[in-house]
Amino acid sequence: MVEKRELTPVVEEREPTPVVEERRRSLETPTAQGPARVHLHEATGTPFGTLLLTHGAGGGIGAKDLSAIATRLPDAGWQVALVEMPWRVAGKKVAPMPPKLDAAWREIVAGVRGSLSERVVFGGRSAGARVACRLAAELGAAGVLALSFPLVPPGKGPDKSRIHELLLPVEAGLPVQVVQGAKDPFGSPDDVRAALGDRAADVRVDEAPGTHSFTGGGAVADAVLAHWT
Repeated sequence: MVEKRELTPVVEEREPTPVVEERRRSLETPTAQGPARVHLHEATGTPFGTLLLTHGAGGGIGAKDLSAIATRLPDAGWQVALVEMPWRVAGKKVAPMPPKLDAAWREIVAGVRGSLSERVVFGGRSAGARVACRLAAELGAAGVLALSFPLVPPGKGPDKSRIHELLLPVEAGLPVQVVQGAKDPFGSPDDVRAALGDRAADVRVDEAPGTHSFTGGGAVADAVLAHWT
């Protein structure tokens, strides 16, 4: 007779499933004007800080410069938080007046502060840059990044200049970077430097190809990387 033996089942060894770190997430935070959305792009490794950036009065966070910064800065150690203001989340096409933008920004900063790094640089493009400048010192920002700062509306005279807003964080002793389109109708890089006058040495003004909306985001991201890393 052939002796019957029980076969020991072979268990296939498998590599453990890698845990993929989620580097992008979105938060919704309430304001008196409706909810805002904050899209977090987490830094690789221990972050240097957070760039808290918002859009302009006629566009969203998909702008070329904001997208490029959100793509590239995290790999250089910066958390990037892109803010959709309440009016944009509500589907409106035109931003409210500055007092309402400022009121919403105060609530947004308070609502998401616990999800950000200790060091937070305020910024944004166009109208968003103005909000950042107006509130950076008040809300304890570590600096300001102004993209396409709308110095003077096209067709208006120097009496309509917003240079006083750009000077607010400078006078508070905060580091400020402006990235301006070479042919921006709201003011070229040289126009911004001239308007800053004797404070021009206290502000980093970089030029990028294009107009108010830039030709692409790569040159803008390069300038931001060079200054903040």
